[in-house]
Amino acid sequence: MAWMIAAALACVTLSACASSPFHTPTPAPAADNVAATAPSPLPTASDNAMPGSATVANLRRLIDDHQLTELRTTYNGGYGASLLFQTDKLTYFVSLFHNKEFWRVIQTDSYDEAEKLYRTFAQQTETLAQVDLDALRLQAGNKYAEHMVALNQQRLQSLQRDVSYQQQQSRQVAELQQQAQQDAVSLTAELRATSSQLDTVKQQIRELEALQANPALVLPSPHAETAATPPASTATPATTDSPMP
Repeated sequence: MAWMIAAALACVTLSACASSPFHTPTPAPAADNVAATAPSPLPTASDNAMPGSATVANLRRLIDDHQLTELRTTYNGGYGASLLFQTDKLTYFVSLFHNKEFWRVIQTDSYDEAEKLYRTFAQQTETLAQVDLDALRLQAGNKYAEHMVALNQQRLQSLQRDVSYQQQQSRQVAELQQQAQQDAVSLTAELRATSSQLDTVKQQIRELEALQANPALVLPSPHAETAATPPASTATPATTDSPMP
């Protein structure tokens, strides 16, 4: 037993689970089990009349008087289990609590029994807290999913605006391309007409330049002028009989 006392004295003082404020129930005849008002699956308010409240009251008093040393504590969500040791009386207190309110307290003088009870309570905290932990994870997952939905909706709206803008730009470019093609057809026709006119003018210029550069004197054809001049009428002089001088 001496080694257990030495080990207990080496432990740290009572943790937050034991030092937190507690609801003090009405004292009742001592027993191993205790019930406190708590939501399901904890005992209901009607269970306060069950024997065992004195053990809880005694435990709280010892905690307030700093007469207990915390040997072990396990937390699972809002549930916890503690193994406490009263060194001056070699007494162990094994507690199961929820939200730092004692639910069950068992007092024993056997270390082996205390360890067994503690491990049982620790396993129960894991089982009891699983629903809360699952709810917490699901709530966090749902909140994250909602956040991601909001982000993706913003992204979707941004992409929709971009696509709408691109489609609008594409329609404008298509209209400009169509207009440019029509203009190109008209300009091609105009260019052909202008080129033909230019070729005609150039041909006339070349002919006039060749005529101007010819050194030979070109005169109108006389035959052409004769043919153009009407012939003079021939008149036979009239013969007059006049006496010779």
